[in-house]
Amino acid sequence: QVQLVESGGDSVQAGGSLRLSCAASGSTYSNDYMGWFRQAPGKEREGVAVIDIGSGGSYYADSVKGRFAISRDGAKNTVYLQMNSLKPEDTAIYYCARSRGPVVPRFRMRAIAYGYWGQGTQVTVSS
Repeated sequence: QVQLVESGGDSVQAGGSLRLSCAASGSTYSNDYMGWFRQAPGKEREGVAVIDIGSGGSYYADSVKGRFAISRDGAKNTVYLQMNSLKPEDTAIYYCARSRGPVVPRFRMRAIAYGYWGQGTQVTVSS
């Protein structure tokens, strides 16, 4: 089993920044993927940014490229999401996720590929 604990959600004005953290514990492996997904009211959960824990390769949704950055701290088994130039449309509950082993490329940004989830943290961006 893997436990994921998120932190860092808050309310900010448009143009502001936030950093989300996700600490993993339990049976983790170096070839897992970790990532951030978000879900706004009435919308499906969507992939925001994911990272290959082993290689450090990172992947982003088009809507956040150039504004968000995902990173990992292997020693702490923690993943971060630095969010800059936030927009009202970034408002959502952000969930940390971890896979059970490697993920094939076409599923990297798909929630179905991730078996472990955090409880979610609210990010609200006001205009």
